[in-house]
Amino acid sequence: MGRLLIFSAPSGSGKTTIVRRLMERFPRLEFSVSATSRPPRGEEVNGRDYHFMSPEKFRQLIDSQAFVEWEEVYLGTCYGTLRSEIESIWARGNVCVFDVDVVGGVRLKQIFGDRAMSFFIEAPSVDELRKRLVGRGTDSAESIEKRLAKASEEMLRAPEFDHIIVNDNLDRAVDEVALLVRRFIDR
Repeated sequence: MGRLLIFSAPSGSGKTTIVRRLMERFPRLEFSVSATSRPPRGEEVNGRDYHFMSPEKFRQLIDSQAFVEWEEVYLGTCYGTLRSEIESIWARGNVCVFDVDVVGGVRLKQIFGDRAMSFFIEAPSVDELRKRLVGRGTDSAESIEKRLAKASEEMLRAPEFDHIIVNDNLDRAVDEVALLVRRFIDR
């Protein structure tokens, strides 16, 4: 069985950017593409950013036990980790990297225990989080407010992760995570 790195955060905290930078530094890291029942946003690509599928198809995969974990993150919008993703990454001898919602991150850590290292990425403040979400230009004002409300709940779960990283300076946050990742994959 291989190893896993789990990254979770409220939307807009910078976890995806941190994950991308880490993957440039560590060739053995391979991104686990999550499945979702929502449509693509912006320039997202099926199979690269997510496995986009209809709510009906997602439900079929739940029923067939195809997911290691899944969650209805927002009403009618599900995300999940496909068993087949993890197995194919490990078959190539790589470390599986997850960029998942907070509930999924906690579940993955519970499932995989010491084989997983989990990170909770925080923005320095709620105001900064709002600024980042608005700056992305991918969500409506209503959606941003929902995300901010959810962020308050998610931040309460930060202590359930192995490491809490405050992303107030991207380069420093990436260096901090990289040091921890190096120790984890080299042990």
